[in-house]
Amino acid sequence: MLSVVRLNFVQPGLEPKSMSARYQAGVEMAKYADENGFFSVSFEEHHGAANGWSSTPLTNAALVVGVTKNVRIIIQALLVPLHDPIRLAEQIAVLDLASGGRVSCVAGLGYRPEEYEYAGKSWKDRGKILDDSLTAMLAAWTGEEFEYDGHKARVTPIPLSPAGALIFVGGTGKPGARRAARFDLPFLPAANLPELAAYYNEQCAEKGVSPFIMMPPEDTAMLHISEDPDKAWAELGSYFLHEATTYAGWQTPDIHSAVHSHATTAQELRTEGIYRVLTPEQCVEENKAKGEFATAVLHPMVGGMPPEIGWESLRLFVDKVQPHFV
Repeated sequence: MLSVVRLNFVQPGLEPKSMSARYQAGVEMAKYADENGFFSVSFEEHHGAANGWSSTPLTNAALVVGVTKNVRIIIQALLVPLHDPIRLAEQIAVLDLASGGRVSCVAGLGYRPEEYEYAGKSWKDRGKILDDSLTAMLAAWTGEEFEYDGHKARVTPIPLSPAGALIFVGGTGKPGARRAARFDLPFLPAANLPELAAYYNEQCAEKGVSPFIMMPPEDTAMLHISEDPDKAWAELGSYFLHEATTYAGWQTPDIHSAVHSHATTAQELRTEGIYRVLTPEQCVEENKAKGEFATAVLHPMVGGMPPEIGWESLRLFVDKVQPHFV
């Protein structure tokens, strides 16, 4: 079983003291995950959110690199068009070196025009900006001098890992699949989309490159462990619903996501199954049934949930679930 901790540091109200405690707890949770054999810690990127949703994923990754030794760190997705690609290439290279090759990023376009406005970038040109940025980043990681935007550029030091381990291409449509094949980079859609995977494989065959695709499982869910799921839903359902409705409010109908909810109440959300509260015994049973493809995504501070409650979930998972999968 692959176990993942997702951290996005949502804090409704943005009260600084509480936000400080949340960030510190997130770093400690990542350290705990590393010490207890989790596969990865996951971050994401958004800007200007009313609840502070994950605005600095590279900084978050650096904080976690500093306190861990083995766990992988993935940013899915890194909104590449909002950044200077030369500086981005430098930061990712140094993170790769400092972590010993444990950091990967999924290059995404995002789906919120206001984020482009906040960054002074053109929403309508986002595809071209991403293509130009990926071209520059791949050139930068060679360590050689190259031309970018009409001037010379060079990035040192170069990363430890090959480009295909550093950066994946995200997306849930054919443009993303074509982009991944064109740049000979792995493809990581945000949802389980078999037809898109087939299209990506076709594009790779046309380009003469080897395909590599990772998709979330069809039954992807955000997981909370509790000895009493009914009580947990009654007390914590508002946190799950806050995240679900915030995320759904950002997305347009053409966007696919493994965790896109249509719920308007906590009970509807529970019925959907995207956010799940399981007892340790239920979690063991379900993941054993999945066999080698079992993945558990723990979301210990979902929707602004108090860190102490997130800790309870993590510790139950480590103490009562993981021993069954050693």
